[in-house]
Amino acid sequence: MSKYKLLALDMDGTVLDDDHNISSETVAAIQDARAAGVTVMFSTGRALQNAMSYIEQLQLDAPVVTVNGSEVWRNPHELHVRHLLERDAMKKMVQLSETYDSWFWAYSTERLYNRENWNADIDSEQWLKFGYFTEDEQKLQHILTELRAMGGLELTNSSLQNIEINPRGISKASGIRSVCELLGLDMSQVVAVGDSLNDLAVIQQAGLGVAMGNAQDEVKEAADVVVSTNNEHGVAQVIRQHILT
Repeated sequence: MSKYKLLALDMDGTVLDDDHNISSETVAAIQDARAAGVTVMFSTGRALQNAMSYIEQLQLDAPVVTVNGSEVWRNPHELHVRHLLERDAMKKMVQLSETYDSWFWAYSTERLYNRENWNADIDSEQWLKFGYFTEDEQKLQHILTELRAMGGLELTNSSLQNIEINPRGISKASGIRSVCELLGLDMSQVVAVGDSLNDLAVIQQAGLGVAMGNAQDEVKEAADVVVSTNNEHGVAQVIRQHILT
């Protein structure tokens, strides 16, 4: 029987291939892990509604960590805990996007906004995550510097062209720790798999931290194991070689 009891999977760039599908090999491996008594869950930067079709495809009834840890769900239908960005910080971040003419998006508890549909009243909604995207590396660095100066924020990314912002101390790692408390598990019993900086903390803290073959270099360096890419069924490899053995 596996010493690992919880498999926490990032979605984009990890369990999903570049066409946003889950391969049949990966589906089969996940089913085998569950049959062996391992809890399989998603730990994602997406909001729950953007992950639900995949949760339903895999028939998962486990906890879910969404929006990089700002929400933890007991199951796909019951919220456990939620962490919010301060509204003053939200206003400053929107202003930064204007200063640097950068694309942005923002998750409230109600919907996903972006630069094109930004008609939100910041004071009337609750905010979970903010993000910037630009292919201009210098512009991205300027924004990052200003965000660090603001303080009170957790700064990661899900690609080399973006910055993702959560409340300070909130991450996929904090979310998975909450899940472990719910399930009566220890972080040493967790396998965490991902590809980007928003996966880094949980990969460092899990019993087995796994980087995908397509992961950012910093994530690969921090991982215990590096597997194949998201297009080469890397998640199935994790399950076959490190959980079901």
